[in-house]
Amino acid sequence: MENNKRPENMERITTKELALAFIDEQISALREQIKDRKVLLALSGGVDSSVVAALLIKAIGDRLVCVHVNHGLLRKGEPEQVVRVFRDELGANLIYVDAVDRFLDKLVGVSEPEKKRKIIGAEFIRVFEEEARKLDGIEFLAQGTIYPDILESGPVKAHHNVGGLPEDLRFELVEPLKFLFKDEVRMVGHTLGLPDNMVYRQPFPGPGLGVRCLGAITRDRLEAVRESDAILREEFANAGLQGRVWQYFTLVPDYKSVGVKEGLRSFEWPVIIRAVNTRDAMTATIEPIPYELLGRIVDRIVHEVKGVNRVLYDLTPKPTGTIEWE
Repeated sequence: MENNKRPENMERITTKELALAFIDEQISALREQIKDRKVLLALSGGVDSSVVAALLIKAIGDRLVCVHVNHGLLRKGEPEQVVRVFRDELGANLIYVDAVDRFLDKLVGVSEPEKKRKIIGAEFIRVFEEEARKLDGIEFLAQGTIYPDILESGPVKAHHNVGGLPEDLRFELVEPLKFLFKDEVRMVGHTLGLPDNMVYRQPFPGPGLGVRCLGAITRDRLEAVRESDAILREEFANAGLQGRVWQYFTLVPDYKSVGVKEGLRSFEWPVIIRAVNTRDAMTATIEPIPYELLGRIVDRIVHEVKGVNRVLYDLTPKPTGTIEWE
């Protein structure tokens, strides 16, 4: 573990100048490690993998092969943003895999949260392995490992799901962020010119919206989660709450209630809003949403999201409630 110990003399990256120095140092180190060979990266669009991708593009250009797997459980617009930012703007060698049907078919009828997580993680590994085997000359696997991952769970960032690749692929790891904390990663990403809504995006569970579509996932209810979440994020941004609230999202449970829409009886789902603040995710307090803003969010969700007739606000702190529901 000695090689995974943060250097004692390493200065905290708190300014653009320090971020630029880190970027220059890493570009040199990456070129020295990789030389003229190729690197594979699972590019989720999350903060860590995005910053790794941007660093490697600067260091080795199209010898980085990025694979973005759309499993259908991402937030609205995220797959499109990954393609736009990395392929169109940064010129990345990007493979886009539309695996939506493959994942959602595997999840039909599965309601137990841990089983859902395992199916999503295992299927991701299978898809990524299939793409890796189609490629020639790949000798390195890049990962968005950051320092808390090493402190908490060892050198392989398991929730990126690439740690489970078969041994015969024999990739050497490339982990340029492994000595950085999350705030430092964000600073580096911002300095590299990545969009703020990518660099400063909220924490997002590995299984994505799969754990916010409560119970067995259905395509229509999953779409209700995605659309209501997009409305919540848009309204928070318009109200100046983006960046001031640690995490906010919507959930849709697997039950319906009676309502009235356009003078007719409806039998539809509720949407649950969750908005919390925390320092370490071990405890969390509830963000008090201004009532006028809450009313606007409710009005938009019940009128714009198909299949929804109620909006609920979860007021439970942690403890006793966890941040996510599953």
